[in-house]
Amino acid sequence: MALLEDGCLAEFYREWEGGRGIVGNICKGRVVRILPGIQSAFVEIGEKRTGFLYVSDAHYLPDPDTSDFEENGEEPPSPRRGQRGTPIEEILTEGEEILVQVAKAPLGSKGARLTTHLTLPGRYLVLMPFVEHVGVSRRIEEEAERRRLKELVMAMKPEGVGFIVRTAAENHPEAQFQRDMNYLLRRWRSIERRIPTATAPTTLYTDLPLRLRVLRDLFTPEFSRIVVDSERVCHEIDDFFRDYMPDVSYHLERYDRPEPIFEFFGIERALNRALSRKIWLRSGGYIVIDQTEALTTIDVNTGRFVGKQNFEETVLRTNLEAVTEIVDQLRLRNIGGIIIVDFIDMDREANRNHVYRALTESLKRDRMKTNILKISELGLIEMTRKRARDSLLHTLCEPCPYCQGRGMVKSVSTVAHELLRALDRSLPTIPEPHVVVR
Repeated sequence: MALLEDGCLAEFYREWEGGRGIVGNICKGRVVRILPGIQSAFVEIGEKRTGFLYVSDAHYLPDPDTSDFEENGEEPPSPRRGQRGTPIEEILTEGEEILVQVAKAPLGSKGARLTTHLTLPGRYLVLMPFVEHVGVSRRIEEEAERRRLKELVMAMKPEGVGFIVRTAAENHPEAQFQRDMNYLLRRWRSIERRIPTATAPTTLYTDLPLRLRVLRDLFTPEFSRIVVDSERVCHEIDDFFRDYMPDVSYHLERYDRPEPIFEFFGIERALNRALSRKIWLRSGGYIVIDQTEALTTIDVNTGRFVGKQNFEETVLRTNLEAVTEIVDQLRLRNIGGIIIVDFIDMDREANRNHVYRALTESLKRDRMKTNILKISELGLIEMTRKRARDSLLHTLCEPCPYCQGRGMVKSVSTVAHELLRALDRSLPTIPEPHVVVR
């Protein structure tokens, strides 16, 4: 599934039929191991690898003075990290059965990240069982509207549950919240009824299919159209809007050209570009993106761009052009975690500040939460970006069987010298040696 902005691929989502992701699943799991040294536990949830539960995700302590939650439509909000509280060995015991939700998908050798802070997302609200709290998305900035939404939901909700008001709720009437709340409460009650008899490990709840999940979380009246190449999916989307979002108007098109839909809209070409290590800029400069398990580095270079003015101006123009491309690539490649951007060195502090401001402004287009440090004397910017799902690289690619994902293989001369050394070791042990190298 592709999201296009001004005709260009901005975000890409993939989910194979029969291979649905597990983020958002609510499971009855079994604690198989507690690690007091790192205040974590492994929980069996019925997947190939056990899930990982941090102590800060094993209990939830809402701040009564807080009315904000970061909410981006991609993953449930997590409890704040770093709060000192009860040690995990006093919260859980090995063999205990607990309710958990998958907060982050397995990545590489790591199992899924789990939380006991359960959430059920709807169009306008997110239900939080066991939490007496109402929060409002930080993306709703007007104080009067925040207060109106919080008071509405506080008056409507039953005891024993909490809610987050999502960004899509801004300026919507009470009736729409009530419908969304009733729907979420029905879903939670059905899960609740299964808990006593379910045998761990088992999945009690799975989220909507990807195509419907993306529409629920991202669709706004600003979308010009939804284009689908499947008659069955067209009917499914029509049913979804009618049953789930009856108040939302939308324009649905059935794509029936002979050319594949991704080819027609240039999505295949954009995906191939997004998998490239080097991305050329229009000016002739380029950026190089290297993703590792620890962090992602992005290097900016002038390349063929020499400019018509002085070198400092050429560097500034290249860095500013790179800013837009970097943010586009972070979104499209869905790069999360630690990111180091190596801009071309700039002598003037004013220019470094200009690039920093341009980056912070451009990142406002990104729904994922980011934290940015000031640009250093060496032109480096350190930042973090919230990881909600696998990167495009992990989604579409797998490690090379020859280089094990390093991107390098031994040269011919290296292999030849290794062979000669192996012969030197072996020949003294072979009576009357006769060696042929082919």
